[in-house]
Amino acid sequence: MEHIHDMVVIGGGPAGYTAALYAARGGLDTVLLERLSAGGQMALTGDIDNYPGFDEGIDGFTLGVRMQHGAERFGARTVNAEVTAVDFSQPVKRIVTTDGVYHARTVVIAAGADPRKLGLDGEQELTGSGVHYCAHCDGRFYKDKTVAVIGGGNSAAADALYLSRLAKKVYMVHRRDALRAERIYREPLYNAENVELVWDSIVTELIADTRLTGIRVKNVKTGEATQLNCDGAFVSIGRVPLTGFLGGSVALDGSGYIIADESTRTSADGVFAAGDIRTKALRQVVTAAADGAVAAHYAEEYISAMGGL
Repeated sequence: MEHIHDMVVIGGGPAGYTAALYAARGGLDTVLLERLSAGGQMALTGDIDNYPGFDEGIDGFTLGVRMQHGAERFGARTVNAEVTAVDFSQPVKRIVTTDGVYHARTVVIAAGADPRKLGLDGEQELTGSGVHYCAHCDGRFYKDKTVAVIGGGNSAAADALYLSRLAKKVYMVHRRDALRAERIYREPLYNAENVELVWDSIVTELIADTRLTGIRVKNVKTGEATQLNCDGAFVSIGRVPLTGFLGGSVALDGSGYIIADESTRTSADGVFAAGDIRTKALRQVVTAAADGAVAAHYAEEYISAMGGL
């Protein structure tokens, strides 16, 4: 007879470990599946200054490990395995992993979303050494320096505005001749004296020695190449939700995020989506943690309504 867990959590970031913490503390038999290490994308962040309770900040890896220990303190179990397929069609859910098959009454999907990369040579090596994907996480390192923001949507515009209050100079590189960002972002950007909009341009090269020193951009209309000297580049061209393993088992929106409201309920009974992987307005550590707590609450309700199955 296979063991049936009360809850399987997919993903060990702040959403996943908060869900595991609340579930295990509530007496649910809980296992968390994480393909890499505790913290998820958060673990790649050098310093987190906007998570409550850490008045001097904390690095993302350490916070992830602490979240793991907090959940395991109440009995949650962590398994390092990658989920490859799922079946949510029955009351007992089936989760196929590189460590075997797991069964659960409820599932919390908290696999997160990866930043969309530029796909340029040296990008991976320069991540954290001048190339960044979160302005609110790493912007403070560029006070009175020159930075570039790549992108033209709401997130890129918000990043550029945030960085304009810290950096000496902000280049905003966008492949079109108008921002896709909403008007509430556009007007302050146009009025910011230290923001220079680089229209109709794409980044073709990252220039570096041991750290980023500049970017080369090409005008997509004229073909002209220009070098912009900068200390940091913030890539904000969207995110890629890690939903490929779901195989259509829950409804996704047009961008591939799981459709789930503030209750975190998905289109599949007993399955919840928490953190960056679900449709939401703000993707931060604190909102991911909040999702995890909400998901655990409704999972407990679901199990209770089903009579414990």
